Amino acid sequence: MVQLDFLSIAGWYFLPGWVTRWTQSAFYAIWIRAGEPRPQPGTQRYANDYRRIFVSVILAYLAYTVYNADYTLQQEPSFYQSLGVPLDATERAIQSRFRRLTVQYHPDKISSDTNRQFAEAFYVHLKHCKDGLIDPTKRFAYDRFGPEVFEWQDAKTLYDYVYKGSWAALTYYLGSIGGLFILSMIGYLKKGNFWRYLLMTIFFAFEIHTITRPDAPAFLTYIVNPIITRVSNHPPYLQFQLLALMRQILISFFIAITQLGPILFPTQPVDGTEPTQPQYDRLEAVLKAGQQETNLLTALELSPFAADPASMRELKTSMRQWLVDNTVRQNPTVRDAMGRVMQPRANGRPT
Repeated sequence: MVQLDFLSIAGWYFLPGWVTRWTQSAFYAIWIRAGEPRPQPGTQRYANDYRRIFVSVILAYLAYTVYNADYTLQQEPSFYQSLGVPLDATERAIQSRFRRLTVQYHPDKISSDTNRQFAEAFYVHLKHCKDGLIDPTKRFAYDRFGPEVFEWQDAKTLYDYVYKGSWAALTYYLGSIGGLFILSMIGYLKKGNFWRYLLMTIFFAFEIHTITRPDAPAFLTYIVNPIITRVSNHPPYLQFQLLALMRQILISFFIAITQLGPILFPTQPVDGTEPTQPQYDRLEAVLKAGQQETNLLTALELSPFAADPASMRELKTSMRQWLVDNTVRQNPTVRDAMGRVMQPRANGRPT
């Protein structure tokens, strides 16, 4: 089955950023007239433009990886394509088609040595395809697991093929979930882990359902294949091709979401320049403690007057008058006038 190779993974992490910066520079060069200032890094417009272009690049690259996976699948024609028979061809139809191809490609019918070598290789391939499709057990396994089933020498019965294929699928998904868990533990995958595990589980359940059922999934038979064969020359998908493509889409989707997450849902960095909620809570606690100590000190200072109401009233009046006088003295105009009056006295001259 198609897997993400190293170059594809590296492309996911290096190409989008580079293409986005290049596209943004080209966009400004084309759409901003000469002499007008261009948005600079750090400005809001530059960030918004970068976000839109980056999302477009990621979606385009996601579509490309899916297309490339499908293209890679089609580079190796299926047994049905090699023989030129439909997916529901009967054994009789397959035998009849093989006999007609034998007349055309049998090595004894070719005179040129070079063409004979090609004809021999192609004839062996056709016979291999025919033998695989007229055997119901091998045909069932081939439709679901691909040509690699012919390398399973220890598989003889239908149960053997299903067991081996199911175990391979389980190993793949357990390894993928383990990889996601490790990435989340080291902090690379910070959001959406639940949905990743859920999608992995759903895809695994669908794959087990597909490889154990006697017929292909209904949406593949009645929706996907009729559409792609009607609107293009694309051959219909077999079950193993569909599963390989879905695996590619799943992994590429996870990588795309990892790339888009920080862009679509940025987190505010904690660099000490802006207070955080714990800092607010600590500040509030300090203020409350300071207020309580101030109240205690004030009560302690007023304790000598607590038993004498007349003294308490006189104290309040004096404090009120002091506050008024102090407020007046702090007025800039009053302070300047007092300075002009006090300056001659400080110099020893009468006012």
